[in-house]
Amino acid sequence: MFTRKLSLLCVLAIAGTGPAIAQETSGTSEPQRTAAALPERIGEYDERAPAPVPDSSTASIEDIDPADARFGIGQPATEEEIARIDIDAMPDGRGLPPGQGTFAEGEEVYSQSCAACHGANLEGNKDLGAAPLIGGRGTLTDEKPIKTVESYWPYASTLFDYVHRAMPMNAPGSLSADEVYAVSAYILGRADIISDDPGTMLDATSMSEVEMPNEDGFVSDPRPDVAPRE
Repeated sequence: MFTRKLSLLCVLAIAGTGPAIAQETSGTSEPQRTAAALPERIGEYDERAPAPVPDSSTASIEDIDPADARFGIGQPATEEEIARIDIDAMPDGRGLPPGQGTFAEGEEVYSQSCAACHGANLEGNKDLGAAPLIGGRGTLTDEKPIKTVESYWPYASTLFDYVHRAMPMNAPGSLSADEVYAVSAYILGRADIISDDPGTMLDATSMSEVEMPNEDGFVSDPRPDVAPRE
């Protein structure tokens, strides 16, 4: 046992760790050795302190230097990357992109991209977790309300926004603006909210004018930058 310990001490001494072993053999505990090393380590962290965060009231994306990243990873988003996700649509039409689509075009989009989950008749599929899209109007005060685009959603822009960013489930965000307008026209037409004539068309203007059955079923938005729809 003595020979084994002596050999270990020799190896560690050659590696330059002799003092730490000397402390250990003299009875210094692990917590004491760790505490003794703290001042040096704190100094190391001070030297690596992150750069000050720019004043958010005056800073822009150009003010952020990738070399100042707190964790040494990532980089500022480009204007193109920001624009790709800056697609929120408001009830008054703000944020709705250029484009248009008809009920007939939407029927084709629905068949190709939506029916596999939401059903051929927009009835939904519980096994897949796909909600029904139409029906349920007048059931919101029932013991078991049926919440669908037709019965529950307050604005047509909510339909556009959600489909645009989150659908179809296997390829969210893959539909073009024209396809989203078209499939919105199809869903709203099937719900008897707008005409189901094949030529019925939705665009940014006409979509903001759609009146949903449950538009008055929500409290008004208290945010001062959100103007109520007249």
